[in-house]
Amino acid sequence: MEYSRFNFKTRQQIEEFCTKNGIQIGFSDELKVLSKSVEIGKKTVKNSLGIHPMEGCDANPDGSCSDLALRRYERFAKGGAGLIWFEATAVNPKGKANPRQLNITEENLEKFKEVRNIIEKESEGCIVIMQLTHSGRFSKPEGKMAPILECKNDILDRHQKLQKLNIITDEELESLEDDFAKSAKLAYMAGFDGVDMKSCHRYLNSGLLGAFTREGKYGGSFENRTRFLLNCVDKIKAAVNDDSFIISVRLNIFDSIPYPYGFGVDKSNYLNPDYEEPIRLVKILYEKGVRLLNVTMGTPYYNPHVNRPFDSGEYIPHEHPLEGVARLIHGAYVIKKEVPEMVVMGTGYSWLRNYAPYVAAFVKKNNMADIIGFGREALAYPDFAFDILHDNAMSINKCCICCGKCVELMRAGSTPGCVVKDTDVYLPLYREIIK
Repeated sequence: MEYSRFNFKTRQQIEEFCTKNGIQIGFSDELKVLSKSVEIGKKTVKNSLGIHPMEGCDANPDGSCSDLALRRYERFAKGGAGLIWFEATAVNPKGKANPRQLNITEENLEKFKEVRNIIEKESEGCIVIMQLTHSGRFSKPEGKMAPILECKNDILDRHQKLQKLNIITDEELESLEDDFAKSAKLAYMAGFDGVDMKSCHRYLNSGLLGAFTREGKYGGSFENRTRFLLNCVDKIKAAVNDDSFIISVRLNIFDSIPYPYGFGVDKSNYLNPDYEEPIRLVKILYEKGVRLLNVTMGTPYYNPHVNRPFDSGEYIPHEHPLEGVARLIHGAYVIKKEVPEMVVMGTGYSWLRNYAPYVAAFVKKNNMADIIGFGREALAYPDFAFDILHDNAMSINKCCICCGKCVELMRAGSTPGCVVKDTDVYLPLYREIIK
């Protein structure tokens, strides 16, 4: 189906377009269903709306939140969402995606307590999950590429124009497991409700899930490719030793990268998902005590339209954005259907603009996901949840327009935010990079 920008004037036009083109997206007017609370173990999310981890690339030199980052989380907290998935926080300085990525340490622990206290004060009980990360092949701790690869990957290595392949050793991975556990303990001490073992978008742990060509105990077989993630879960549980602490995973269930490099892909056609291994992994994660899963796909560095359907970007995708939206929603539903006891947070709603609440209500009403997550939308429209829950609608004038300028800021080494809706802060930064 031909790619197109958002050009719908009414919800009826979207519904008719989907019906005509066989795109499975449902709508419901029962927005009150989104006000329902969600139980995650011993914690309660006060409603069914959440904010995905949106990295600001604006940390202080010591890895703590800058004033700009504190501003972002204060805005999120006031916005009414029941869950904030706190942005990628490095567990190891070498694994930072940029020089200004957050990095929790014993030395800056009090500053992380500060941001958690701000969220608590402004949100009246929002659940906050810290995303723990190692950026792997996308590491850039000093501002220039310093990739640490999970294995040789002809597709991504060529795309990144890598000349030298620095593949992490088994011994380094074992040590890194301890770094994740230590960082999780620090997050617990800072007052966070849980942590996420970031396993998406082909950062290190996501890459290991697709490391079919890696030799040794962390590659090849399903058991080996999942070893690092599962070991980290076990070590985090042991380090924190509090069953109220949420261990979660943001998981790529479909890489859309050709086999033998992509996880969750049809071996004969990488454009189609094969959810057999992701489902198998989620079942094991649940058995190990993981109770919250954030479902996503693709990688923003290689095929961003897969995880972030857009109106404008670096290239023209081969599909209509609504096809991408439908795939993200359906993927979460597949996982929820196969592992119904897992709390699933869904992805893919921002492109729908002010029509997103009606799709979210349909998904929630039909038990296709438990929490509806918004990413880019939260940067443009931090109070989207308040408007949905109190005004029964989102304002079209506040909505993200999926223009990609926030990503342009990030790619240029600046601090990403909404250039269009948060102009006082981010428009001057954008003008600097397009001189």
